[in-house]
Amino acid sequence: MPDTRDDHKPEAANGSAANTERKDKADGPPAVPVRKPVWLHIFGHDITAPFLLLLLSLVLFAPGQWTVPPLDRDEPRFTQATKQMLETNDYIDIRFQDQARYKKPVGIYWLQAAAVKLTGQGADAPLWTYRLPSIIAATISVLATFWLARAFMGPAGALLAAGFVAMAIIVGVEARLAKTDAALFATIIIAQGTLARIWLKDPGRRLWGLGFLFWTALAASVLIKGPVGPMVIGLTVVGLMVLKRKAAWFKGTAPLLGVLWFVLLVSPWFVAIWLATDGTFFTEAIGKDLLGKVGQGQEGHGAPPLTHLGAMFGIFWPLPAFFLLALPRIWQERKSPLVTFAVAWFIPSWVVFELVATKLPHYTMPLLPALALPVAAALMEGAGATAKTWLRWVAAVLLVVPAVGLAVAAFAGPVALGAWPSPPGAVLLSLGAVFAVAAASRLLRGPALYAYPAICLTAVCVSIGFWGFVGPALTPIWVSPRLVAAMDEIPGCADKSKRLVVTTGFHEPSFIFLEGTTTKIVSAQDAAAFLAATQADNSDTCRIAAIESREEPAFLAAAKEIGLVPKAVKRVDGLNINGGDDVDIGLYRKSVPTAVSEDDNEQQQ
Repeated sequence: MPDTRDDHKPEAANGSAANTERKDKADGPPAVPVRKPVWLHIFGHDITAPFLLLLLSLVLFAPGQWTVPPLDRDEPRFTQATKQMLETNDYIDIRFQDQARYKKPVGIYWLQAAAVKLTGQGADAPLWTYRLPSIIAATISVLATFWLARAFMGPAGALLAAGFVAMAIIVGVEARLAKTDAALFATIIIAQGTLARIWLKDPGRRLWGLGFLFWTALAASVLIKGPVGPMVIGLTVVGLMVLKRKAAWFKGTAPLLGVLWFVLLVSPWFVAIWLATDGTFFTEAIGKDLLGKVGQGQEGHGAPPLTHLGAMFGIFWPLPAFFLLALPRIWQERKSPLVTFAVAWFIPSWVVFELVATKLPHYTMPLLPALALPVAAALMEGAGATAKTWLRWVAAVLLVVPAVGLAVAAFAGPVALGAWPSPPGAVLLSLGAVFAVAAASRLLRGPALYAYPAICLTAVCVSIGFWGFVGPALTPIWVSPRLVAAMDEIPGCADKSKRLVVTTGFHEPSFIFLEGTTTKIVSAQDAAAFLAATQADNSDTCRIAAIESREEPAFLAAAKEIGLVPKAVKRVDGLNINGGDDVDIGLYRKSVPTAVSEDDNEQQQ
């Protein structure tokens, strides 16, 4: 499905493969390319398109980086492990407090540690520094999608494909979470971009530059998330070999030297962690984490097959609406190099993800570009111009419902939680809903391409409105930062370096990350004993026990047994988004005959 309307460099046309395999006459009328909009004439070039994509990525991904607290539970687990690497200068072993965290390789921890160091900060750096690798990787993913698409189409079509990746809800989420998936996404797209060029060229000889990039990206994916990258890329290779009944093209990756280079890159840390843990890392990461997810739903995330397919209609928004309208055109071009590559990328990995018992929305994110590429090319060829009315309406609904739903939630959500809606956020999300309706109206009236600018404006309004204003304003769900803020206000406890904290009944990793590595999760009895031990401390030390209301009877009974008189100095309540339970946490100190003066506390602050 080549894009012939804009300065296409016909890598996909080598050997006239794209021409000999066209099925237009057999499967439907030939494409009627639409007239390019003015904005596509301006930005649909190899020089201007990357700058527009960079700007779009920053606008979509930056809001909330500084204001959204750590999102439990995965993100603070990663950031806390990185924080402890910085505290101990041990960059081999991975730990969460005293527990080994042998689930993922070391790549993302190194990237986060490097980001903290490069910003001139230490282990106590703010959360946004730990998130830098994710926003950078998400931006690279968008630009890499443009580069990948240029192997098959001109810059205008590649701009559309990369824009779909930038606007996807799941990419925006992962760009804001300090964990593995945005970085993995970037490595997979880069590897697939090199693979596409090698496959299209089919040179019969080694392409050293592309081969070097391919194996380097593959090694980076392994260091970031183990076998996921090689699975997606490897299944693509196998799919291409099966679909075209040819394997000689893979020689272009320089496989013998490439494998040696790959092993050279990944083996040092794997050997080091083997020696440091006596092989325990591999037992935990492969035997328990990986195989455990395959066989059964871990941590309550089990779901039946086809769950991912249904979820894609939401997490890949706005792409699914355009995909429905583009599907007839994609079917007509099903034997073109572009569709062949997309099928080899998407179908095998999607089947695997559906068969794996544990299912989380971000698992299928590496498959997003495989859908965006053929949809973008179809839009350039007039997809949607002759679509049936019912199909237009289905696509319009898919486009409008998420935006309108978020606009309604901007008002209803805070009210349900007992908080005030954010006025700027509510206005921006409402404006985004208006743009979504405008985009849907264009889908109903003509080629789908003309709905693209309006849906871009929707994505921008939603990103700024939700992540910049609505999300941070949902204070009842941000329990951990409010707990830390409450402890800062306790007289004599403002200095974190002199504060010792235990928690009972509230075990979220975000609290550990925000309060500090020394924070302990203990039983109600141990919490009482912890406060009673104040006598042995230096008088400057502040001891606090954070006790969730469900544990308070046991805590108070244990305190009475040992003659402790605890005093509740603060209370913090809210909603724990993990499980949806209401929490009510009392901050206790040991009652003392004399209180630290407010002047002393202000001096500490």
